[in-house]
Amino acid sequence: MNEEMQNQEDEISLIDLFTVLWRRRVMIIVITLLGAVGVVVYSVISLVLPPEKSFLSNYYTPKALMLIDNKSSGGGLSSILGNMGGLASLAGLSMSSGSNFSDLAVYLIKSNSMLDSVVDEFDLIKKYKIEESPRASSRKILKKSLKAEYDTQSGVFSISFTDIDPVFAKNVVDYCTAYLGRRFDELGLDKNKIQKENLELNIANAFQEIIRLEGENQRLEQSVASAPFSGRLPVITTDMNRITLELDAQKQVYTQLKVQYEMLKIEMASEKPVFQILEMAEVPDQKSGPSRGLLCIIVTFAAGFFAVFLAFALNAVNNIKNDPEAMAKLKGTGINEKK
Repeated sequence: MNEEMQNQEDEISLIDLFTVLWRRRVMIIVITLLGAVGVVVYSVISLVLPPEKSFLSNYYTPKALMLIDNKSSGGGLSSILGNMGGLASLAGLSMSSGSNFSDLAVYLIKSNSMLDSVVDEFDLIKKYKIEESPRASSRKILKKSLKAEYDTQSGVFSISFTDIDPVFAKNVVDYCTAYLGRRFDELGLDKNKIQKENLELNIANAFQEIIRLEGENQRLEQSVASAPFSGRLPVITTDMNRITLELDAQKQVYTQLKVQYEMLKIEMASEKPVFQILEMAEVPDQKSGPSRGLLCIIVTFAAGFFAVFLAFALNAVNNIKNDPEAMAKLKGTGINEKK
C-alpha cells in the first residue's frame, strides 16, 4: 500500500514538473532562441572584424618537431648539470633522479633567458603594449602561448606557439627551435658533433699550413735558382730542409685528421644525434581555434537550462505568493526584523 502511494506521489510530482514547463514553454523557447541567435550573431561579428580588433579572433598554432636522444644522457648529463651549478636545481633536475635531455629541453624553453630572448627579438613589450612590469608581464604572456612537449614513446620533442598572426607564430617557433639547438651545442651535449667540428677546424688549419709551407718552399727554390753562387746558399738550403720536414709532418697530421674525421662520420651515421630537427614549423592555413560551432551549442544549451531553472524559480515564487501561511511567515519575519 505504501509503495502504491509512493508511486502515485512520484507520478504527481512528474506531472507537476511537466505542467510548470508547459505553462512556461513560451518563455523557455524565447530565451533559448535568444541565446542561440545571440551567440551566432556574436560569432559572425567576430569573423567580420579584423583579427587585432575582434573579441573572438581565430588563432593559429604552428609546431616544430625535434628528435631528442635520451639514451646517451646518462652520466654525461649529470656532469654537465654539475658544472652548470645553480641551473640544475632551477631546472628541477638532479643527478640521482634519472634526468635526461628531454627534461632539460623543456626547462630551457621555459627559462627566463629563453623567454627574454624571444621578447627582445620580436619586441613583444611594444607589440602587446605592456606598460606595467614589462619584463615579468611579457614572460607571463609568452608562457601562455609557448608550449613544449615531449612524447616518451616516440622520443619526439615539439615546440608550438599560438597567436592570431600565423606568420608571426611561425617565426617565433623557428627562433625557439634555433635557440634550443644553439643551447644544446653550447652545453656540449652532443660529444660527436663537437668532435666533428673540432676535427673540421683542425683539418682546415692543417691544410692552410701545408699551403703556406709549400709556398715558402717554392720561394726558397726560386732564390736558389736565381742566385746559385750566392753566399746565402747554405742558409737557404737549411731553411729548405727545415720546411721539407715541417711539410712532411703537416701532411702526416693532415692524413691522420682526415682518417679520424672519416671514422667519426661512419660512427655518427650509425648513431642518433642528441638533438635533431625533424620538421620545421610551417605557416598554418587552418585555425587551431576557437570552435565557434561548439560555442554556439554550449551557449544554446546553457540558455535552455537557464530558462528551465527560471521557470521553476518563477513557479516557486508564485506558489509562495498564493500560500497565505508562507506569506504570513514572510510578513512576520519582516515585522520581527523591523522591531
